[in-house]
Amino acid sequence: MRVGLSMRVGAVGAITVLAAALGSFGAIAGAAPADSGWSPGSGATTYVVPIVPGPVQAVHADALRYAERHPDSAPPGANDFGCRPAQDHPNPVVLVHGSDSDAYTDWSALSPILTARGFCVFAPNYGSDGKPGKYARGDMARSAGELADFVNRVRVSTGAAEVDLVGYSQGATVARYFVNRLGGADVVGRWLGIASPTYGGVMYGIVPLLRLLPYPERIAEALTSEAISQQMQGSPFLVALNAGGDTVPGVGYTTIGSRYDEMIQPYTNIALRDDGATNILVQDVCPENRGGHFNMVYDPFALGLAVQALEPTAPAPVCTPVPLGSGVAEMIYESNS
Repeated sequence: MRVGLSMRVGAVGAITVLAAALGSFGAIAGAAPADSGWSPGSGATTYVVPIVPGPVQAVHADALRYAERHPDSAPPGANDFGCRPAQDHPNPVVLVHGSDSDAYTDWSALSPILTARGFCVFAPNYGSDGKPGKYARGDMARSAGELADFVNRVRVSTGAAEVDLVGYSQGATVARYFVNRLGGADVVGRWLGIASPTYGGVMYGIVPLLRLLPYPERIAEALTSEAISQQMQGSPFLVALNAGGDTVPGVGYTTIGSRYDEMIQPYTNIALRDDGATNILVQDVCPENRGGHFNMVYDPFALGLAVQALEPTAPAPVCTPVPLGSGVAEMIYESNS
């Protein structure tokens, strides 16, 4: 997710604030698709499979900067369709990036960690709404269909019966829609959501104000994207997805969230509510870590928790202090430079 605070809106006052707050849910720039993979019907967009790997990154803003200069780069170690799962890691891992982002920007830290541990790792760029280089902006149900096709491609290539899914922010919801609504439970062993907008966000209290206006989802979509509007607390998309339970049988569900998430508020909306789901709050196991949404996929402790969710025998991560707001200023600067 990028922080797109440079959005210009032809209105003043609260609407200007609204545009900035909603835009901070993500505004990522990339480039034209490099390798299309899915064409399910008239008017549908296709996902992109990045192939050329970029370097390992330790900072989210650095990954964003590299992605802007080297569009459609692959996270290190990802998308090797010659990879065959090892006996101790039978499930390939599919990484699903966040809003207005791409695979490299969000996964150039976790992907090399997983490949070094012997996992086969794959990561598409999904959810274009037709704007060149813009990913994870379109309807999330359609994005989940793209993910379904990509997962099938991974399974055929690797010979694996199941995959494990790791989604960051919007990517977690797209992955869960695939599992819960498109039959993905038959081919998914584990679902892991990092900073997952499970029940949406109020975005610093802007969403309740927006709901005082007619057609709030349409307003949010016009200011940002369809996918962003679907991530608002109480959106018809999330209400429908969570109706009747937010999990389905047969899949292991885990969320990793932060009490200080900058975008998903209240932070309790990150957690799944069905019995059987595992919800991990970073501060419950590492109180001095005060990182939030934008730092999650580059925070060594959070990444260590993610590795443990996929490989329970992996070493426990080391708790170290992380300042409040880590990574936010850098992401804002890079998104607007």
